[in-house]
Amino acid sequence: IEAAEVRWAGELLEDAELVIVAYGTAARVARTAIRQAREGGLRAGLFRPITLWPFPSAPLAEIARRTRGLLVVELSAGQMVEDVRLAVEGRTPVGFHGRTGGMVPTPDEVIFALRRLWAVTPAREGVS
Repeated sequence: IEAAEVRWAGELLEDAELVIVAYGTAARVARTAIRQAREGGLRAGLFRPITLWPFPSAPLAEIARRTRGLLVVELSAGQMVEDVRLAVEGRTPVGFHGRTGGMVPTPDEVIFALRRLWAVTPAREGVS
């Protein structure tokens, strides 16, 4: 099933230093945050799982090898963040920004979380 059914989409991943992992409404907010972050000089990208089961672990792990860190943005208490941590197996720092109770994060909140992650992660070789 995993080989045939895993689906995901990526945006601006080629040169991304930090990658937001989000789906649904959170991914729409992340797109705006990524655009604004790039305007401010922070190269961010989006990894958007289309299937949550099976989770696209292998492609995410490959992307994570090239990045400084991942920020999981979700409208929950952190259910997907566990899948992301399992996928990267501790090789890449994983931050989390979640909202519950129908509260949607703003792009500014996501950018603040990205900058916090940037501040606590070392640069990767080949990643500025």
